[in-house]
Amino acid sequence: MANWLVNHWLSVLVLVTWLGLNVFLFVHAFLSYEKGDKYYYTREILGSALAWARASARCLNFNSMLILFPMCRNLLSFLRGTCTFCRRTLRKQLDHNLTFHKLVAYMICLHTAIHIIAHLFNFERYSRSRQATDGSLASVLSSLSHQEKEGDSWLNPMQSPNMTVIYMTFTSIPGFTGVIITIVLVLMVTSSMEFIRRSYFEVFWYTHHIFIIYFIGLGIHGISGIVRGQTEESIKESHPHRCAEFFEKWDDHDSHCKSPQFEGNSAESWKWILAPGVLYIFERILRFYRSQQRVMITKVVMHPSKVLELQMIKRGFSMEVGQYIFVNCPSISYLEWHPFTLTSAPEEDFFSIHIRAAGDWTENLIKAFEQQHSPIPRIEVDGPFGTASEDVFQYEVAMLIGAGIGVTPFASILKSIWYKFRHADHNLKTQTIYFYWICRETGAFAWFNDLLASLEQEMEELGKVGFLNFRLFLTGWDSNIAGHAALNFDKATDILTGLKHKTFFGRPMWDKEFSTIATIHPKSVVGVFLCGPQALAKSLSKYCHQYSSLDPRKVQFYFNKENF
Repeated sequence: MANWLVNHWLSVLVLVTWLGLNVFLFVHAFLSYEKGDKYYYTREILGSALAWARASARCLNFNSMLILFPMCRNLLSFLRGTCTFCRRTLRKQLDHNLTFHKLVAYMICLHTAIHIIAHLFNFERYSRSRQATDGSLASVLSSLSHQEKEGDSWLNPMQSPNMTVIYMTFTSIPGFTGVIITIVLVLMVTSSMEFIRRSYFEVFWYTHHIFIIYFIGLGIHGISGIVRGQTEESIKESHPHRCAEFFEKWDDHDSHCKSPQFEGNSAESWKWILAPGVLYIFERILRFYRSQQRVMITKVVMHPSKVLELQMIKRGFSMEVGQYIFVNCPSISYLEWHPFTLTSAPEEDFFSIHIRAAGDWTENLIKAFEQQHSPIPRIEVDGPFGTASEDVFQYEVAMLIGAGIGVTPFASILKSIWYKFRHADHNLKTQTIYFYWICRETGAFAWFNDLLASLEQEMEELGKVGFLNFRLFLTGWDSNIAGHAALNFDKATDILTGLKHKTFFGRPMWDKEFSTIATIHPKSVVGVFLCGPQALAKSLSKYCHQYSSLDPRKVQFYFNKENF
């Protein structure tokens, strides 16, 4: 637990602050509506359900304001670029943008449920008190005339005893927009499930973009002022604590109490979402502008295991190691944009990506480039955007861990290392790199085999053999491959990759790997970078905590994961 706090204290602080603000806003709004004199008569009809509805609405507005900020990728990249002097702990928070986005979404769902349930009670009590003929205070308040709107006399939005809850729900602005918002939210949340995103990315992409309807509905949800409270002038003239018990004598000539006057609450939601909405619009405008800039494809390479490599150039394009771009192919879909990590180095005069067939869009893209007698499809590019891998050269020791096509950000890093050694870059802080590549099939190693061979040779010529350590693991093999490897184990080079570093069969024993590195580098700061599945991320994060020393002068493991 102590090691976990050492690595995540700032994340905990941010989370606690966010939760604290939610609690504060909820409690403050709840007490205002539950205890405030302004809503004394409203509570006579609705009871505590009024406070529950309004408190949850306040938190809904707050979290709806926050949910767009983590999606402003240009803003995050700008902050990361301008915060190079910040401590790595502070910069790491920017890499948790998707996690925070999901947490805020869960909070919105929670308060939406509370808000809906509370208003179901409210509508039912509005209906019941409107139909009541018992002469109670609630029935008197509900029967205040709607015809005298200029005098703000009405309190119950149900205009007649015959109006039903269902009719009120679908004909009033709050009711109808509430139904639309709820449907949109359900669609976005269900389509965001891991299974849907992995298997049917297009469904996730399209349904997630109906968030526009959500924000429009939220902005106009409260404009009719259906929740009403007593006006300040009316409270001064006829305070509810003094006049409520004499409601039968309101407006009598000899009574000091007059019928209360009410006013609707002004719409609040638009005030919360205006600033992030404008910021996000500028974000999208910038993305659109950049995406319209011409991209020239200079080279197309088909690798084994259905992996397509595209090398491109674009005017004004500038990148850092480990960054990613969004790619669109209008001939396949005008609207779909997919993220891909850059596999080129900043030192190169082009930028490249590797695309593996993993869905309808990527399969169609690969087929389009495989057609030899057809013109090359037009590609649009937006980015680049920053990731955790940008910080790799800030660590003395780095563990780069790629699973399958997850090797792509580290290809960029390894290429950059090759250039740095070629140009004798003395500013390189990193002293040792451990590169782990876990593949299911042998053909995958061919994607970057030439790069690994060049690096291996370069390190040997410069006498830096210990600087770059390859750990290649093959998890899918048959007896023929294993037998062939065993017979040729004594050869200088590996039979699968041609490298001097041998390929391991099976999965890494991470406990042993971390223990070895902690022993070799007892006083170093080790950056652990992963591009791979969530299950592996949990395992690596656990070992980072386990092998990090509480003494800041000794070995520290910092876990970083690619998030798109």
